Amino acid sequence: KMGNAESSAYQNHLSRFLPEEQSDIDGIFDTLSGLSGSAGAKNGKATKKTAHMREPLPEQMTVRLYNGMKSIDLTGKSFGLGEKIAKEQFVIFMSNLLKGNADEKITIIMRMISKTEGPVKGKQIQEFTEDLIMSVVHVLSYRKELKGWNLENTRDSVSGVKALASQLLSELKLADGIKPVGPQLMETNFDQNVIEDWVYRVPQISVFLSVVIRQGLHVLHSLPDQTKDIVNLVPGCKGIKGRGLVSLFDIPSIMYINSHLPAELQHKWQLLFSSRIHGESFSQLCGHIVNKGPCLVIIKDLDGYIFGGFASHSWEVKPQFQGDNRCFLFSIFPSLAVYTYTGYNDHYMYLNHGQQTMPNGLGMGGQHGYFGLWIDSDYGKGHSKAKPRCTTYNSPQLSAKEDFTLDAMEVWAVGDPPESTGTKGKKSILDVDPQAQALLEMAGKSRQSEGLREPVEEDEVDD
Repeated sequence: KMGNAESSAYQNHLSRFLPEEQSDIDGIFDTLSGLSGSAGAKNGKATKKTAHMREPLPEQMTVRLYNGMKSIDLTGKSFGLGEKIAKEQFVIFMSNLLKGNADEKITIIMRMISKTEGPVKGKQIQEFTEDLIMSVVHVLSYRKELKGWNLENTRDSVSGVKALASQLLSELKLADGIKPVGPQLMETNFDQNVIEDWVYRVPQISVFLSVVIRQGLHVLHSLPDQTKDIVNLVPGCKGIKGRGLVSLFDIPSIMYINSHLPAELQHKWQLLFSSRIHGESFSQLCGHIVNKGPCLVIIKDLDGYIFGGFASHSWEVKPQFQGDNRCFLFSIFPSLAVYTYTGYNDHYMYLNHGQQTMPNGLGMGGQHGYFGLWIDSDYGKGHSKAKPRCTTYNSPQLSAKEDFTLDAMEVWAVGDPPESTGTKGKKSILDVDPQAQALLEMAGKSRQSEGLREPVEEDEVDD
């Protein structure tokens, strides 16, 4: 009887997959089983069984996946306690993690966090989360799925993995609603219900698990209807190739910041300005970013703090505030966070240059002389004032010191450039924006400014 009940559960799980997905899963299982031979995996170290996975997936994640598969209870099956993964365990594991709800995922995730039953400590959840993020970066790099980004043209991901894990863990809250922090978080015990609630509220966990399984095991990775949740995990990257630039972003922060952008802007980032390429000049900055659509501004101060803001509208040079409530400020290092509008005022973004009466510079949030983020037109100086928080975005001081010196700056256009949307065709913005023209003349540039008529990037075509 048990056998029949089990096989009907197995059939139910199998029926969640399309026929072509079922054959995909069969193939992967056969490969894994073929590699395991009779030895299986010893001491929970999935060694022989997953030899071919060692490259695409870090070993500690392979062990966690193995523990997750083993945790599926096939009551009454004699091989339930053996070391080999049974086909049913494999299919149910895939079905629950790729197609299941939070309730179905949670038991497996608990076993991936800790092999033993019962509550888990914050420190174990942190280690699991860091392994998960590191595995996503690793497998996307291994499968060449980083869409123009790579580990050479971005900041080292090690601090980014820790920062993103801390950010996701900050959402852990106990049954009474308290969020433990710091050393207290590491020692707190969390039971299954709390972690289920966390997985439900923090979608990245499920998305990252899906990427690790699909790309790590190379299963169901190419079926479009199944990958919509991970399509824009990493945006396409344009404008950095061949320039020898290492971006101020790292892969985990790119994934995190991209997830906070409006959905229609998540598919592509293009480098508009880098102080390391275009020089440290405010008029150069303006020339490169005016009228280029929504963008991300990212800054590193001399103390190594990295932070910035998302501008929801094209930057324009004018003495008024601009933008809307989709704008936000963010921190990348030493911590990763996004700060969204409070509704207190509409001082979202500001860009002014060459005016006698109003402040000249680029600012976001707060007010004149007291911005959440400010770069002075006397390029190289800036401030982040927030006592205790920026009125517009509720952000704390983002820089190490309130008044900071700029070390490097980048601006990335996100989404498709505005020229291609309207009826303007491929006109240069100089043809439609006299202000930009005036700005260039002020900066002593000719009409053929490289800043505003950049040729199509050499990597526009290659993804």
